[in-house]
Amino acid sequence: MRFTIPQFIEREPKIVGPLTFNQFIYLGIAGAICFFLYFTLPFALFLLACFVVGGAALSMAFLKVDGIPLINRIGNFLKFTLSPKMYLWKMQKRSSAGFVEKTIEKEETPEDQTPLKIAARSKLKNKKTEVETKKISQ
Repeated sequence: MRFTIPQFIEREPKIVGPLTFNQFIYLGIAGAICFFLYFTLPFALFLLACFVVGGAALSMAFLKVDGIPLINRIGNFLKFTLSPKMYLWKMQKRSSAGFVEKTIEKEETPEDQTPLKIAARSKLKNKKTEVETKKISQ
């Protein structure tokens, strides 16, 4: 009998009950902040602050956007926003009168184009399937 066994399975281990270590840390820090705020703020303001802090902690612990955790999305956003950016452009040729010359690109005619070959399944996809799964015969 042949069995297909997936090779690349990534799953975070559950450390504290049904929570992973990162989820436990996010919720624990939010709990500590709410505990501190209980003694420092009036009760109405404490409830509002705990609602905001708890919502942020729950979002960071459990929310995933397209399979990527929210904390990684926030980090990527900050990295992009705060990093220096380099804008490149291509200088166009100018004529002696100072006007920009238009470059006319040759359009390909259907006679110049070769027809595309469509394969049933590419060799690359077959190799990928072989790498991702390991076939065992008994």
